[in-house]
Amino acid sequence: MYYVSDENYNVPKQVGEYEDLSFLATDELEEFIEKIDLLYLTEEEREKLTQKLEAQIETNLKNLNQEMRDTYSISEAYRVKLISGMIIAGLGVVENGNTIVSPLDIDELRSKEDKRSHDGVIIMNTISSYLESKDIPSEKIDLIKTNFEQVFIQTDLYKQYQPGESRLKKVYITVKKDIVPFFTKQKYHLDFTGKLFNVLNDWVKVPDGDQNDVVLTPRYVCDLMAKLCQVNKDSYVWDYAAGSGGFLVASMKAMIKDANQIEDKEERNRKINNIKMKQLLGIELRPDMYSLAVLNMFLMGDGSTHILCDDSLRNYSGKYEQGSNKEDEFPADVFLLNPPYSEKGKGFNFVKLALSRMKGGHAAVLIQENAGAGEGGSFSRDILDNNTLVASIKMGDIFCGRSNVQTAIYVFDVAHAHPEKKKVKFIDFTNDGYSRQNRKKSNQEVNLRDADDAIGRYKEIVDIVLDCEPETNYYTSENGLLIIDTITTQAALKDPKKVLDKVHERIDPLRKEQTALEKDLKDIDRKIKEAKDDKKATLEKEQKEKANKVDKLKKKISTIEPDLIVAQNKYNDIFNRIGADWTYNQHKQIDTMPSENEFKRTVANYLSWKLNEIFKNK
Repeated sequence: MYYVSDENYNVPKQVGEYEDLSFLATDELEEFIEKIDLLYLTEEEREKLTQKLEAQIETNLKNLNQEMRDTYSISEAYRVKLISGMIIAGLGVVENGNTIVSPLDIDELRSKEDKRSHDGVIIMNTISSYLESKDIPSEKIDLIKTNFEQVFIQTDLYKQYQPGESRLKKVYITVKKDIVPFFTKQKYHLDFTGKLFNVLNDWVKVPDGDQNDVVLTPRYVCDLMAKLCQVNKDSYVWDYAAGSGGFLVASMKAMIKDANQIEDKEERNRKINNIKMKQLLGIELRPDMYSLAVLNMFLMGDGSTHILCDDSLRNYSGKYEQGSNKEDEFPADVFLLNPPYSEKGKGFNFVKLALSRMKGGHAAVLIQENAGAGEGGSFSRDILDNNTLVASIKMGDIFCGRSNVQTAIYVFDVAHAHPEKKKVKFIDFTNDGYSRQNRKKSNQEVNLRDADDAIGRYKEIVDIVLDCEPETNYYTSENGLLIIDTITTQAALKDPKKVLDKVHERIDPLRKEQTALEKDLKDIDRKIKEAKDDKKATLEKEQKEKANKVDKLKKKISTIEPDLIVAQNKYNDIFNRIGADWTYNQHKQIDTMPSENEFKRTVANYLSWKLNEIFKNK
């Protein structure tokens, strides 16, 4: 007998072997129920299934994208909104077994060209009904509708492409058949819109200035970062550059998984509802990405998650800003971020602001690695004043052609200044077990392949950072891929500051005296020019005395200035290292001592060359 459930993505799990159903009426029933309660997919089974589903979705999306481009000549500027809107129209709303909004049926699209009843209007009406059935503020509904109207109302896609069928209907037929079933039959908890955006934008030329800013974090990296921050059912998670909502999806998945351990069904449902309504918040500036994030939350079975279309740096207040809690501070204790790298400090300005509003918790930031090597400017120094760097993880080519920067994940404990002698874990994770390609027409099974225990490697990274005993040993001090070392903090300035202050105590009074004497000399020079002959001699004598004093002071100062330069350079060197020595390579020790074999090889090469030279001369 096998047990099939939504929680296991409808994958059959064997309960046991039974000849008939008589056990349901015996004492064995209780044992049977206990077995069912324990039948969950393992982490590895879930990951493999998720990758398989993502590959299926990606294949379907690529085929649909090709169809929109080659067959229907639909502009790439419309495709993301077009597919997003059609998915919403195809979902429908069911509450307590009652249909609140019926999914849009293909036959309802009659491809009329009347501006009041064409296919675009029909789709928009269904989208509007869906949005209005959700617990969403009216201003949010208006913003989403305006976004979709740009495609469904303000274009000519509703006009007949062939007799009886518009391009909207042709595309919706494919969406209804190949895409919507993934989200109406089971709840897979996938970052679907992140996948959608990346697939459709494989065919879009991204402006150079945006190339490293409009890059969405891969799902498995979002999951990793949520685990590094120990996201659980009681976490409050926010993201200041939410993109398509990948970090929020990963966090919600982890939170609901933890909440499902609650035995009481009513309590469990209340907790899951609270997670969706109050414990996740994302801010996204770009309207197109905002729409994707909202869709992602809908696909997760939620319409109430707080997704704001706003400027998190300049406008966002740190509050919920919508719904019944809009005046309350969002009590974040987890911060996840992949910022636009063109921002100040390579995006560390987002980190400084968000962490300053948190009273504790954890943060994980996927950012251009050199932001932790000086390019983060004053932001990285300031972050250490109130937060502790726990780990620096050097990443591989996770974006595979979509971005041309080296990235790292920096993990922080929030609201605790970095202790002077705190050990930080530096990990070279460039080999994460995945083999990557960037073939546009291939799906994830080809472009992202587990070549060397990727699942085990990602688990080991979490274990290392969280001080757990790893089950594998891919990243160790012995092989050099794990380095445990200190970083430079404000405390390192203490002694250099003392030395610098002592030098200033010697030189500053002399400089002050010199400045005063030079001012007096200017006054005397002016008086000499204005004075009568009988006064000039006295003034000239005073001028000469003060000039001699200035010369003596200059000599004294010149003997101290080298000490000042040395002390100032020492201070500046350490100051500039604060927040600028966070990368793995900066802590990697390079052994310059040649091995015995290297020495022998070098000597052999030299002797061979010497003999050749001798023979040539003969």
